[in-house]
Amino acid sequence: MSFFRTLSHRAQEDELMDDFSMGGEELSEALKHLRRLNKIFAATGPTLAGVEKLWTSIGCPTSLRILDVGAGSGDVNHKLLEWADSKGIQLHITLVDMTEEACEEARRLFRNESRVHVLRADVRDLPEATADIVTGSQFVHHFDGQQLVDIVSHMLRTSKHGVVISDIHRHVVAYTAVWITTRIISRNRYIRHDGPLSVAKGFKGRDWQELKKQLNHESMTYEWKPLFRYSVVIPNQSSTS
Repeated sequence: MSFFRTLSHRAQEDELMDDFSMGGEELSEALKHLRRLNKIFAATGPTLAGVEKLWTSIGCPTSLRILDVGAGSGDVNHKLLEWADSKGIQLHITLVDMTEEACEEARRLFRNESRVHVLRADVRDLPEATADIVTGSQFVHHFDGQQLVDIVSHMLRTSKHGVVISDIHRHVVAYTAVWITTRIISRNRYIRHDGPLSVAKGFKGRDWQELKKQLNHESMTYEWKPLFRYSVVIPNQSSTS
């Protein structure tokens, strides 16, 4: 992964994590190191902000079902559990990922948390209205063009009230910071390759505007959040609440 690259448009190349024929111990290690990156770059904040915004808009219910797709080990959900405790919300979270390595890491990480369930699945195969809110943290940048529209549409279909997306701002400062940090904290090739590439595959405001247009979804909103993330909220237009 070269340090020098243009960020004017979203990168097209696949991340190593997109190749499901790989995996094993190296991927499991990468998921552990990814949790460190998430902590360094405050990855939890945009998801929590979006969930609270959508929760408020549907009347602050005292029970809530969240489906986190492409969850990896699901570490960003720790803050959601703490938030639910502070609000008196009965929260249940289902972590969904397509790889067994991610599911194993998630089961280990939440082994003492009865409110979290882990499911190996593809969101495209799940039933309608599986959860109240469907989240995706650093998930949708894996998709481009019509695939991006399709995957977000499936997320909306599986939600009762809407979707919250947290993903990366494609920016030279973010790219440089991630490139340097991945080389300081890890020798894992997934982390060193996919970390900077995930920024290059990230988004600018115009990309969210284009997605909003493609989805024909006027109530979709996006906000920039530190550190170099977007919090995107897409209410489900079919929700009656």
